[in-house]
Amino acid sequence: MVRYACIAVLLLCTVASAQQRPLLTEDVDIITPGTVRIEAGIDFMQGANYSVSGLRGDLTRVGVIGISFGMGPNVEFQIEGVAQNYLSINSRGPSAISLELLPGANSSNDTGDFTLAAKFKLRNETRRGPSLGFRFGVQLPNSSQATGIGLNQTNAFGSILVGKKFGQEGRFNTFGNLGMAILTAPTELFSQNDVITYGLAGIFRINKQFSVAGEVNGRANTRPGNGPLGTESMAEARLGMQIRASGLRFDFAGIKGLTSFSPNSGFTVGVTYDTPAVFAPVK
Repeated sequence: MVRYACIAVLLLCTVASAQQRPLLTEDVDIITPGTVRIEAGIDFMQGANYSVSGLRGDLTRVGVIGISFGMGPNVEFQIEGVAQNYLSINSRGPSAISLELLPGANSSNDTGDFTLAAKFKLRNETRRGPSLGFRFGVQLPNSSQATGIGLNQTNAFGSILVGKKFGQEGRFNTFGNLGMAILTAPTELFSQNDVITYGLAGIFRINKQFSVAGEVNGRANTRPGNGPLGTESMAEARLGMQIRASGLRFDFAGIKGLTSFSPNSGFTVGVTYDTPAVFAPVK
């Protein structure tokens, strides 16, 4: 009873990136039907660049939370988000929007945007062929543009998921995503930018306790130049480890930005817990 009470408290207190931490690229596999996966972490990014507000500094994301529900053998529902973003301002350039920051302010904070998504596994992996899936969702406008960190915009996305395991007992799990996101242009009336989203990742299981994980993940602008402010191309590479202990999966990874609009570098640490079956999925 105590275990289920703790789970209930987490679900109520954290409306929540339900990805395979510490990666952003989505695996094709679905979590066990009837179970709930709870993820929580902290990110630190150096040189975060906010083109709309003109702010630049070091970003700390506290409560990078994800909750996934195994709705069936082929369906997973996800809630993702950040409880609080803290930006230590290093420089301030021209802002395209009105900010509620004092002229000498050296920091800003705000709630992150939350995402609702559904993932479907369409095809199991075969000896020669990969597994296939599809994921789509919507990003909600929970942040406030006045803080200079968020954009307060509604965005939609969808992507095709591909996965293939190699080696004995599938020790090397590779998976990739390719899709499109419709991003509202925050400074242009009745305008949007349809960006291409992508990710390529791999997890190598060393033994039952340790795995190495790495990826390249990002989005590519499809408009001339850099595209509308706030919708520029962004990408990052991550390399880290997963450590299983005491029924939990701990993780950490280093982060390197790959475009001029991405943070320069950073790291992430977190933990994942998969509950026992807590509800009966629809058959």
